Order: sequence, then C-alpha cells, then structure tokens
Amino acid sequence: MSTLKPGEVSMGTTIMAVEFDGGVVLGADSRTTTGAYIANRVTDKLTKVHDRIYCCRSGSAADTQAIADIVKYHLDMYTAQHGEAPTVKVAASLFQEICYQNKGGLMAGIIIAGYDERDGASVYDIPLGGSLHREPFSVGGSGSSYIYGYCDKVFRPDMTKEECVEFVKNTVSLAMTRDGSSGGVVRLAVIDKDGVERMFVPGNQLPVQYLG
Repeated sequence: MSTLKPGEVSMGTTIMAVEFDGGVVLGADSRTTTGAYIANRVTDKLTKVHDRIYCCRSGSAADTQAIADIVKYHLDMYTAQHGEAPTVKVAASLFQEICYQNKGGLMAGIIIAGYDERDGASVYDIPLGGSLHREPFSVGGSGSSYIYGYCDKVFRPDMTKEECVEFVKNTVSLAMTRDGSSGGVVRLAVIDKDGVERMFVPGNQLPVQYLG
C-alpha cells in the first residue's frame, strides 16, 4: 500500500466471500502492518454490521473501521424505524455511498456478505473508488492478485457449505504463502438463515503452510 502515509496502519491483507445455496462464507487473514512493521498478527477483519450481515475490510484500518461503524449505526436506525432487519443490498448500498462520496480521501476495499429473508444469501464487492458489484464470490486485498487463477479454477456455483468453507480456507491460506502483507491466522464466518457461525484456523493448522 505505497500510497499510505508512512506509519499509517494498513491492512495489507487477503479477504474473500463466497455464496452457497442458503448462505455465505467469509474469510480473511489476520495481519495488520504499519509500513514494514507487523502491528498486529491476530486482527479480526470480519466485522459485524447487523445480525446476519458482515463485511471484510482491506486498506486503511482507520478508514474501514470508521466506515463500518457508520454503516452499523444506520442499519440499527433502519431496523428501529422500519421494524425489520435490513437487506444485504441496503447495507452494501450504504457502504458504497460512503466510499464513493469520499473516494479521494479513503483507502478502503470492502466486501459485504450475509443473508436476509428477501434476497437470501448475497455477496457485494466495493473496490477502491467506490463502485458496487454483486458477485457469486469476491476476493480482495493485497493477496488477491496471487489467487485469481486458483479461484477461477476451483469455484463452482453449486458448492455446498462445507465445500465453500474449504474453498475459502484454502484460498486465503494460499495467498498467505505468497503475499508478504498477509499472514497470521485465518478467521471465517458462515452466515445463513439460522445465524452466524465463526471459525478460527491457527497458522500451524492451515491447509497450505507458510512461514510467518
């Protein structure tokens, strides 16, 4: 992330989310860097913004944390005013509006994923610049450039929940072997109509081993 000011905390990272029939799986590494210094080895980059809606954050830690806090506030207000949970699309649109309106001052790449009663499971991607894209799966962060080919080869639209969990775990682990800004552990979240299940994979139990 060379465009960040020296010393600014960056989440040079690997994040991803993928849909399966009835839910989504999100995953991320846990390394946060300040320049060449590893500031935190076990960061949680999967952030809850509503009961069944999470986001994966990459870029400036301060920017993405602030955006997620603002969106969470508005989603809580939406629930109070409308008497129902917001859709994933509503959450993604809020993220997109903030990112696009402030695209010259933010360093933020965000993936929003979750489950709602209206649309079911969905994944939305907001890359740098603030555009919004719905995808069956999405990858982001500095490690993503190493894994597009692997994702295109392995991904299938009819994968089961268990297959998606393995797909995310393997993909993030693979990126961590190549990207110097990705590392630590792998954190996952499985979201469906029944709620959220969090998973944790320590570095010494990853399917693709790395040094770091």
